[in-house]
Amino acid sequence: MARVRDDTTAQQEQLSCLTLLRIPQLGPSAFRCLNARLASPLEIFDAGRRQLEALGLSEAAIAAILAPDWRGAEADLEWLHDSGGRLITWNAPEYPPLLKQIPDPPPGLFVQGRAELLTSPQIAVVGSRKPSPAGRRHARQFGADLGRGGITVTSGLAAGIDSQAHEGALEAGAPTLAVFGCGLRTVYPRGNRRLAANIAAAGALVSEFPPAAPPLAANFPRRNRLISGLALGVLVVEAATRSGSLITARLALEQGREVFAVPGSIHNPVARGCHALIREGAKLTETIEDILEEVAPLAAAAGAVVRAAPTPLRDGAGLDGAAKLLLDNIGDAPITVDSLINLTLLPVDEISAALLNLELLGLIETVPGGAYVRR
Repeated sequence: MARVRDDTTAQQEQLSCLTLLRIPQLGPSAFRCLNARLASPLEIFDAGRRQLEALGLSEAAIAAILAPDWRGAEADLEWLHDSGGRLITWNAPEYPPLLKQIPDPPPGLFVQGRAELLTSPQIAVVGSRKPSPAGRRHARQFGADLGRGGITVTSGLAAGIDSQAHEGALEAGAPTLAVFGCGLRTVYPRGNRRLAANIAAAGALVSEFPPAAPPLAANFPRRNRLISGLALGVLVVEAATRSGSLITARLALEQGREVFAVPGSIHNPVARGCHALIREGAKLTETIEDILEEVAPLAAAAGAVVRAAPTPLRDGAGLDGAAKLLLDNIGDAPITVDSLINLTLLPVDEISAALLNLELLGLIETVPGGAYVRR
């Protein structure tokens, strides 16, 4: 049987491991079994059919091992070297302990960025790909507050809630983890390439799939179990009653994780999934404190320090005059300057100055159409 290229033993072993990871018929359980029974991944490619049969492997897995994809593994190894990425296998000390607890942990993780974040206390933030403006703001705010609170935000880089949570963490100067449903050479969706680059620089990109794996539909349920499996809990910001976000939340329950859900308007179709989760026992979540009171003891047990994120002026404390009156009349629903004039009876120039001050304080923001909403 052909052997791997004549390089250092460590490189040969890594190449052998990469080759095994490219065998779809070799599931996580079989991979861990081989890892436990063999001293090195090299040994399996020196084995004959009878030895492989004795290991209890399926015929499809045996056929793939006897005709290994060295060329594909070589390309994976080259990508790791060129990108500065890492392969963290099941038996490596850097492999996240929480992930080992799920029923089918991946045998290896490809990581680009700060691999040490895999073992940091994490909260997964997931939700609709087409959220409401309020949902986008909530996801961004929770991402920022979690980051300031010492919690790593983990999500799936999808459009909508995922992206907003990642962005919020980055804006707060905190790291965030993006779990891919494809290989790390491909950013999906393509519109998030800049966001992915920012995450790789400040946090980490993670995938169980070989670097060149395409974003197939079957990959995303597997991706979702990693998002929940890495985290202490899952926060659902907005979700329809049938969505991948609810699948992630239910995977979290099966994995023994906490589930949090942000309530929304009864007229908002992407709030109904959150309401269903709350009826089923998820914690109704309005602020980061609702999350920290549940996960802080778990994080502390792992040696992490979790702190409440500062929320200065969130309720308008410290404001007076026109600014306080305006903030009291600005909520999640967009409101125009004309409406604020009618409600407050303040002069236009005083309203304009106060609105600018509230924006600079980060308490409100403009939305399309020139209206204002609470941030």
